[in-house]
Amino acid sequence: MFTGIIEAVGTVKAVEKSGVSGKIEVAAPLDLSSVKLGDSICVSGACLTVVAISAGGFSADVSEETFALTTLGELKPGHSVNLELSLTPTKPMGGHIVTGHIDGTGELVKRERRGSCEEIEFKLPASLLAQLVKKGSVAVDGISLTVADLTDTGFTVAVIPHTLKGSTLGEKSARSRVNIETDIIGKYVERFLGPHKKGGITESLLRDNGFLR
Repeated sequence: MFTGIIEAVGTVKAVEKSGVSGKIEVAAPLDLSSVKLGDSICVSGACLTVVAISAGGFSADVSEETFALTTLGELKPGHSVNLELSLTPTKPMGGHIVTGHIDGTGELVKRERRGSCEEIEFKLPASLLAQLVKKGSVAVDGISLTVADLTDTGFTVAVIPHTLKGSTLGEKSARSRVNIETDIIGKYVERFLGPHKKGGITESLLRDNGFLR
């Protein structure tokens, strides 16, 4: 589990593909002294398992599903990636609950300067729209962000200078693809309401499920 607070921006050293799976090697400006083989590191939002540790970096295996559902398959040597070590009991919960399990990829639509911040709009697959709410949380390339507003095709966020400088988001331009993880609470709510979508939310439905007395 992670928090969505990026700890460093790493650099891809190599991406090796063998059939449908592969391996990624990352130069990481992080203190990796506490990291062991088998530990998890969040790489631009995707939870990867460390299989090798070197001076100043690490390697991780990448599964077929991860290549298919994320932007990791597009990475080349020299590309930047957001990095976060896994959550521990002594680590502050500064963002929100991020699992590192990517739900799909989104596309940056536009970005506009708003004072010292930037307003950035993203387009999402239609299947993910119901899992977002205004002022709720979303992870974009592993970055914990607050949904400023919803659009017909996605959402907008207001990004402060610290986040732009300390992550890969400052490098993104229109049509850039990003990894998206919606809030886990939103997934449970959608799952719960799924069987009732056709009938809609009614007073009896809320009463039967303990929301009304």
